[in-house]
Amino acid sequence: MDIEQISGNDDPTIKGKQIHDIDTERQRAILLVLVPSTEDRVHGKSRGEELEALVETMGARPVFTLVIPLREPNSATLIGSGKVAEVKTLIDTHESDLIVFDRTISPRVQRNLEKELECCVIDRDEVILQIFADRAATKEAVLQVELARLEYSMPRLTRMWTGLSRQQGGVKGNKGEGEQQLELDRRQIKEKLVLLKDQLKKVKQQRTVQRSQRENSNIPTGAIVGYTNSGKSSLLNALSQAGVLVENKLFATLDPTTRMVKLPGGVEILLSDTVGFISDLPHDLIESFKSTLEEAKFADFLIIVCDASHPDMLGSYATTVAVLEELGCTGKPAIVMINKMDAVHDEFAVARLKSMYSTVVETSVLHAQGLDVLLDQISKTLHELCPVSFYLIPNSRYDLVAHIRRSGQILTIEYLDAGIKISARILERFQSPLVNFRLEDE
Repeated sequence: MDIEQISGNDDPTIKGKQIHDIDTERQRAILLVLVPSTEDRVHGKSRGEELEALVETMGARPVFTLVIPLREPNSATLIGSGKVAEVKTLIDTHESDLIVFDRTISPRVQRNLEKELECCVIDRDEVILQIFADRAATKEAVLQVELARLEYSMPRLTRMWTGLSRQQGGVKGNKGEGEQQLELDRRQIKEKLVLLKDQLKKVKQQRTVQRSQRENSNIPTGAIVGYTNSGKSSLLNALSQAGVLVENKLFATLDPTTRMVKLPGGVEILLSDTVGFISDLPHDLIESFKSTLEEAKFADFLIIVCDASHPDMLGSYATTVAVLEELGCTGKPAIVMINKMDAVHDEFAVARLKSMYSTVVETSVLHAQGLDVLLDQISKTLHELCPVSFYLIPNSRYDLVAHIRRSGQILTIEYLDAGIKISARILERFQSPLVNFRLEDE
């Protein structure tokens, strides 16, 4: 297997908070991108660029990126003894103290490589966990990240105690110092997991109460979703002056922000910014952040933001759709918005995405271009969500008339001997009490 250099990045270290035993302020990272025979080099290079952005966001300094064609994965080291020797040489050459894989590696492979290379070895999952830990701000996000990290760490405990892993001393039947320490750590982590899950359950209950209050409101809700760093927070700021943190980094937003947005004509809606998606997001994080991601599940409609400057925009869009499917958001009205049209990377990808949908909104949030078209499209989506319906309410059921006033928009009302005839726009979630009184559309 040949090793192909993609880049040698020697930019100044991006300062970052120390997480666990990874001192990102001092570490120089060599990135390893493993390309199976079924994958083309272009896609491998794109994954390498994404990994470099992740490592920089974590706070380490990528000094060298390698693509390694992988034909037969080695059970002990994944990359084989010859490549381990080559990587060891590169560690000395670049004075690196961190190796980062672009894929999940097993605890066994991780331990074997750290022993061979005498260097810290982590995978893409751990990089993302580090970033989430560094950026978690609210109580819920902090608890979610800590839970995911502990679940990730459980099978890797022996990696931390390699010097104590063998039984030493003691009489027959007694456990050595290392095994005692491992069991103590496992027990402490299990106890901590139970405590975290209990705390997180209480916080989620509070979020459920807040969400139910919004669901009982007649204000339509939308969720802005998309690949990380595609411009979701910038969009919410542009539409609502929300003041959400905007950075040119991956996962700048972990906690959802909901703001009021006024559409042309004066109609008000609630829009929520959500955590960015990414391909192969660690399963523990998906599970831990499900309550945060479910802002999309409970929204009336979605705005799917695509990044025209991304080298693999279509792949990023496919990842977004896959995560939405996992959350159970299929069938929900969605507006596809292509952002950063001022910096298009692949015109074919833009044309391909536009051919998939009858209406695709092209914008540049940075330059405030296309936002009026987006607002008009949101208005059209709301009209489709709330088509005009006709009801004949018995004269004795003024409570239902009040329900329509609270939950929707009455267009016409006519008092007849047979009852109260009303035409109105009302969201589907508020129509159940009115089903028996609905007339055929006129």
